[in-house]
Amino acid sequence: MQQQTHIEIKNLSVFYGDVTALQNITLTIPDKKITVIIGPSGCGKTTLLKSFNRLIDLEVGVKINGKIFVDKENIFTPGLEPTHIRKKMGLLAQKPCPLPMSIFENVAFGPRIHGLKNRKRLHGIVRYHLKQAGLWKEVKNRLHEPASKLSIGQQQRLCLARGLAVKPEIILGDEPTSALDPASSKRIEEIFLMLKSRYTIVLVTHILRQAKRLADYIVFLYNGKLIEYGPADSVLNNPQQTLTQEYIYGVVS
Repeated sequence: MQQQTHIEIKNLSVFYGDVTALQNITLTIPDKKITVIIGPSGCGKTTLLKSFNRLIDLEVGVKINGKIFVDKENIFTPGLEPTHIRKKMGLLAQKPCPLPMSIFENVAFGPRIHGLKNRKRLHGIVRYHLKQAGLWKEVKNRLHEPASKLSIGQQQRLCLARGLAVKPEIILGDEPTSALDPASSKRIEEIFLMLKSRYTIVLVTHILRQAKRLADYIVFLYNGKLIEYGPADSVLNNPQQTLTQEYIYGVVS
């Protein structure tokens, strides 16, 4: 059965001044699957991820050619408000960035910004998304403590709950476990696997073992070019391109 497309990239090129970060990328990201972007440092993984929610716009001297369609809407359409796109996407960065406020207010922040004032509904939203992020049992009696008192692993799950509270369709992760200990990394991975039945998830990782554990689909980039894309089992265990084989087996890095 053909997968439903959620994000479609057509002839995307990104330039930082005279430097080409991405070159003529065309691919589709399926709905309600985990797509993992792999490749060596500097190959364009984060640039591609930041293009999806137009955070790439904030880079100095950036130039973008091509199109990205989210729900069949070209996100680079002139005059399109970037926040319209970003509301559809929750971003989990390499290091957790909790807001300087309580655990409760971190999760309630997004719904408040979008106009929700009812305290009872806010409590329900906070509880629900802390449960989604596997954090509720650990913090239910500490909701009004500063988020900064949480461990790094807990902070990352709090940031995930905060992102989920604005009801995104897509979860983006830029090496979201790179700052975490192995136990916390495993917990985040388990949550991603649980969430993929409801969200389109796109992750960047430099850890091939993690890609093998999580990915339904693999995007392999090298020097800003799309080298190979397809089902994870096929790309990781039977790569068709020589460069993919060499990367997976450690010949090139």
